[in-house]
Amino acid sequence: MTWLDQAPDLSGLPQDCRSRLEALRPVRLPRGTLMFRPGDAAQGFVVVLEGRVEVFLTGPTGREILLYAVEPGQSCVQTTLGLMGGEDYTGEAMAATEVSAVVIPRPLFLRLMDESAAFRGFVFTAFATRMQTMMHVLERVAFQRVESRLASTLLAMAEANEVTATQADLATRIGSAREVVSRRLDQFARRGWVRTDRGRVRLLDPGALRRIAAVDGAG
Repeated sequence: MTWLDQAPDLSGLPQDCRSRLEALRPVRLPRGTLMFRPGDAAQGFVVVLEGRVEVFLTGPTGREILLYAVEPGQSCVQTTLGLMGGEDYTGEAMAATEVSAVVIPRPLFLRLMDESAAFRGFVFTAFATRMQTMMHVLERVAFQRVESRLASTLLAMAEANEVTATQADLATRIGSAREVVSRRLDQFARRGWVRTDRGRVRLLDPGALRRIAAVDGAG
């Protein structure tokens, strides 16, 4: 068994491509590992086998927004653009959990893009899927109210009706400011929907949050 068995979208590659990829060895990255930052050049195409990588964009004021997360079977738009277009990274990527991944070096990536229709199909399909996700993020930030975005995010992050995240973390995820999130959480708490503590939010009325999340066509 090789790492390619953990990447079913690459299962259809011809044997010569598989052989070159199978020679690569997965690496394990601890949670919190900085994988790239603005101004870095893309060195290789990352295939995530286990875990989650989060990609952020930081504005001139220092405010961050979570652009997307890369999980097993998904790709990083910024890396693909960097490898194919020569653009430096404009965002920052962090291992949100412990991550197992394989890095396909830039020369091998470009060679496979030239030689293998199956590999090109994998890259372009993953790229298109990721672009759709980014469009949804833009739509939410542009057209969905903060209350709806916050309620949707709390529901998505909750485990046993509890969210472990700071207000700054929540602000990054919904594309807002920490002060705005703080005010909205206070409103939710006064209505009996949540209870807040340092770094935690307890969901007391998930049904009410789902109704708020559904406003503006959330999702």
